[in-house]
Amino acid sequence: MTHIYLAIFIAFLFSANTPAQDPVRTDGDKYHVVLENERVRVLEYIDKPGDKTNLHRHPDFVLYALNHFERKLTFADGKTMSREFKTGDAVWMNAQKHIGENIGQTGTHVLIVELKEPANK
Repeated sequence: MTHIYLAIFIAFLFSANTPAQDPVRTDGDKYHVVLENERVRVLEYIDKPGDKTNLHRHPDFVLYALNHFERKLTFADGKTMSREFKTGDAVWMNAQKHIGENIGQTGTHVLIVELKEPANK
């Protein structure tokens, strides 16, 4: 019986320190792949007010807002940022790990174009 508790404890330790993962895996109910090739991956993201994602990662990406919404991001280092998006907003975002939370009165509907090519140094 002690071995079972030890195994559960070790599994908990490793899961707490697991690096952020692909959002399609962590939040497949909200993220859907629209298109993918060797250069980009296009994701559609849909949620409703109050929804929150699990910690996940994105490479460099462009976000295009299909509707108005408000969002809070909590980054892997604990810093937070809140932002309002209007329909038609397009923004560049550097690679990041975050938890997203819909803090507004409307659902979120966006297209995210993730780049697969590394940034030129």
